[in-house]
Amino acid sequence: MFHHITVLKEEAVAGLNIKPDGIYVDCTLGGAGHSASIASKLNGEGKLIAFDQDDLALANAETRLADYKDRIQLVKTNFRYIEETLLNCGVPQRDGIPQVDGVLFDLGVSSPQLDEADRGFSYNHDAPLDMRMDRTGELTAFEIVNRWSEQEIARILFEYGEEKFSRRIAKTIVQARAQQPIESTGQLAELVKAGIPAAARRTGGHPAKRSFQALRIAVNDELGAFEEALHKTIRCLAPGGRVSVITFHSLEDRICKQTFASYIEKCTCPPDFPMCVCGKTSTLKLINRKPTLPSDEELDSNPRARSAKLRIAEKL
Repeated sequence: MFHHITVLKEEAVAGLNIKPDGIYVDCTLGGAGHSASIASKLNGEGKLIAFDQDDLALANAETRLADYKDRIQLVKTNFRYIEETLLNCGVPQRDGIPQVDGVLFDLGVSSPQLDEADRGFSYNHDAPLDMRMDRTGELTAFEIVNRWSEQEIARILFEYGEEKFSRRIAKTIVQARAQQPIESTGQLAELVKAGIPAAARRTGGHPAKRSFQALRIAVNDELGAFEEALHKTIRCLAPGGRVSVITFHSLEDRICKQTFASYIEKCTCPPDFPMCVCGKTSTLKLINRKPTLPSDEELDSNPRARSAKLRIAEKL
């Protein structure tokens, strides 16, 4: 059973300003909560294309979205290939670029992936060091922990996990693997704990949380894939089309904020000019200048929504 509580569902879907006959993309199918909501707003002319890398999520969606199968196409792919995938799906084009009316991203790991012990995402279950969202991928957490250099391990823990004890943890890992391979999440969690000073372990939740997050991001190249996909998404939006992005990590949110900003030109004419002559034109406009956050009611029912932020932009 694929049980997942969709975060900011109503707000993210409402932000797409859905047209019943439009073409929409859910880049992160997951538990299909957003997809079901989008599909319910489409008529027979509308279409939803939903991506996921996880076979379990796709199988669940076949059942959950059965009532809308006439307007939904499910695709197993990484969303970084959104433009190429839409071309293969026969989406209408403009100058060779597929054109859609809205795209939704709900980043991070779905609850079933976190909770399924043998996936290796969680420090609460002892499991093989895996962490692949697409289980056909080659890179695993085992490979990083046992074969990458101490400097590289420290870098990803610091950059992706914002772990201030990254060097100490990396050194502890490398010393331990010299004796025997580190094969399980339980072993790794204990090594991370050993690399953090006792005083620092008493606050801020589980001591391995940041390191496990960093490894998951590295294994799946989550930040690189998202940045690439967001630029392609903006290319593929039809005029008036919108993109809704839910992030759960400060680095993801920063990429979203800065990418949106890069498509918003500001007039450079002196303020006393009667009209603009600089010719700077924007590609996007922001729908919400500050990110939308979960309500208190949502946080009460789903604590995993606590770090979620929603940003929405429209193609001009």
